[in-house]
Formats: sequence, structure tokens, C-alpha cells
Amino acid sequence: MTTGFDMSLVQRGARLRRTPFHAATQRHNPQGFTVYNHTLFPIRYRDLEEEYHHLLTHVTLWDVGVERNVEIKGPDGFAFANLLTPRDLSKCRVGQGKYVLITAEDGGIINDPVLLRLGENHFWLALADSDVLLWAKGVACNLGMDVELSEPDVWPVQIQGPKSKEVVQALFGDEVLGLKYYYFLERDLDGIPVIVTRTGWTGEVGYELYLRDSRLGDDLWQRILDAGKPYDIWPTGPSDIRRIEAGILNYGADMTLENNPYELDLDRLVDLDQKADFIGKAALKRTKTEGVSRKLAGIRLEGPRIEFNETKWPVSAGGEPVGMVTSAIHSPRFGNIGFAYVPVGLAALGTSLTVHHPEHGALAATVVEKPFVDPDKVIPQS
Repeated sequence: MTTGFDMSLVQRGARLRRTPFHAATQRHNPQGFTVYNHTLFPIRYRDLEEEYHHLLTHVTLWDVGVERNVEIKGPDGFAFANLLTPRDLSKCRVGQGKYVLITAEDGGIINDPVLLRLGENHFWLALADSDVLLWAKGVACNLGMDVELSEPDVWPVQIQGPKSKEVVQALFGDEVLGLKYYYFLERDLDGIPVIVTRTGWTGEVGYELYLRDSRLGDDLWQRILDAGKPYDIWPTGPSDIRRIEAGILNYGADMTLENNPYELDLDRLVDLDQKADFIGKAALKRTKTEGVSRKLAGIRLEGPRIEFNETKWPVSAGGEPVGMVTSAIHSPRFGNIGFAYVPVGLAALGTSLTVHHPEHGALAATVVEKPFVDPDKVIPQS
């Protein structure tokens, strides 16, 4: 009989939250947890590479209720949401989502959520690991805007992999197959209210279901498993191998408040020409004009197989320290790969670097193009 994971290893008391899918995940014997947005997050159920290969060939189910949402609504909802992000939200339709940045006054990145526009003045921000609700309330405090800010009863799960279309079709019918990348539909699944989005954190074909009633988490989880059984669906944790291959960044590791969009080649998320103001606009204008001193580069590392880094490894060039590795892992398809902050002059393709690994010592590394696969995002949009 499966006993699940001993939660006393990561939790003491009731401070940390559990998602509505927590009890269901325990029945699959998770092999570890981390804490994300003050919420317990399953890491894996099997070997990480085994889960990676299943993601590439079949379909996987993730509990990502840790993507806590901030809801923005009220008569000034659009104006306030547009103030938080450098992306021009007038270009986001109702029923559409956008990958956005939340920026500080100096242009630093506070978060990189997926934004959903549910109405003209109604938005959700599905957040990476930082307290954006507190930031938003602080911003709104003395603005005099008519806006409501809250954390709604909304809990996403991800269905990812090449057979994810068949699973959502079994759940919702043929209409969902016409859903475009980063668009969504509101649906009722036999009394379970959800929003279905064409999004994910994998670079594979994928969907997210946003549960709108936490009492029904176990029911939704089982409905997905039943629909996915003919397609060999597996509950898994997040695949860092696949997201690094896809060039997907992890807030807190690959970007923090100390970084700006131009260091990350996220210029496409900054609309400086929009008439509306946003927090950090003046700083980001200066940064674009003056340029940046460092870039987050893709790297390929030589030497023995590496495990996913738990610290930021030093990088040197010509014997001098120049930067740090933020994420690195062994990819079965591409070998040892990762991201590293280096001076702009060392970010050119083909540049030789040295990564100082805590166990393997000095490893030769080369700057390569990122993402490592599918730069035009053909796979997730297919």
C-alpha cells in the first residue's frame, strides 16, 4: 500500500499551505517536496530522467497549485494591471493570456507570471515564487484607483506532453482542440468549474486547468487521470531538463529583482512606445539606451555528467572570475547544458569559459545558442 511522503520532513505546523490536489498526489507516492509560494510542491514520483522521457513521448499531470494567483478587478482594473507590467495590455484580448514581467521602479524583475484577461477590467496573474499580492497592495495603497486585489480560490494543474490534446479532448470535447497558444476557455466539467488554457512550463504541447473551487481538487485530479489512462498519463513533478532545453527561465534562479529584461533577452516583453506609464518605464528606457553590462547566455559544459545545480556555480575566463551559472543540468539529448550570467563581451556564441563545479572542479564550457531546441516554439504551438 502506498503511504505517500512523510510531510514532517519539510513541514512543521500549519504555516505552509497544501494545494487541493495534495491528498491525490500522496496516493502516487511522491519522492520529495519543495516549498513554492508558501505552498508544498511535489518534486518527482519516479527518476527525473524517466519522467522527462515520458513527457516527451506520452502525457504527464502536474500539481502546480503553487502558482498562486493574484486577481485584479474593479473599474480601474485595466489601468492598474497595465501599470504593473511593461507589456502593453491593450494588445491582450479578453480570453487571451500573455507571459509578462512585473517590474520595480529601477526596472528589476519582481515576477514573471502568466497573465489571463477574463474581462475588460478583470485579470489573473499566475505567479512564480514571490509575494506579488503584497507588492500590488503596496502600489495601490495611495493611488486612489478603484481596484480590488485578492488571491482567489484558483488552483492550476498542468497536462503536458504530445498526447495532452487527446486527454483534454476526452475531457472537454473537440472545441478545445481549436484553442490557440496562450488563449483560454471557461468550462464546467460535470460541476467542476475550470478555465482551460493552452499554456505550460515544458516547451511541449500542453494545457493548464485552473480549478475554481478548492473543494473539488480530488475530483478534478481523478477525472484527468481517468481521461488520460488510455494515453498512459503519469503524475510527475516539473521537468527542469525540458524547461532548460526550451530556454524557459526559473524566477529566483535565472532572474531576480537584481536583473532587468534586457539582460535576459526579454526585450519583447517591454513596450516602451505605449502611451501608458508603467512602473520602471523611465529606468528601462535608460537601460535600453545605455545597454547592459551582462547577459544570461546559454552554455554547454564538458566533462562528466552533472546533476541539477543547488547553488550558483562560479564562472571564470582567462583565470578571472566573470559570472555565475544559474541553472545547469544533464540533458539526455544535448549533454550538460545551462544558463550563465557573463559580461556582454563574453556572451558571443563560441566563447570559451570555465565553470567551477563543486565536485568535478574546473569544467570547460562554451557559449551556445539558447534555447537548445525549437527556438520558434513550433512544438508547443502545434
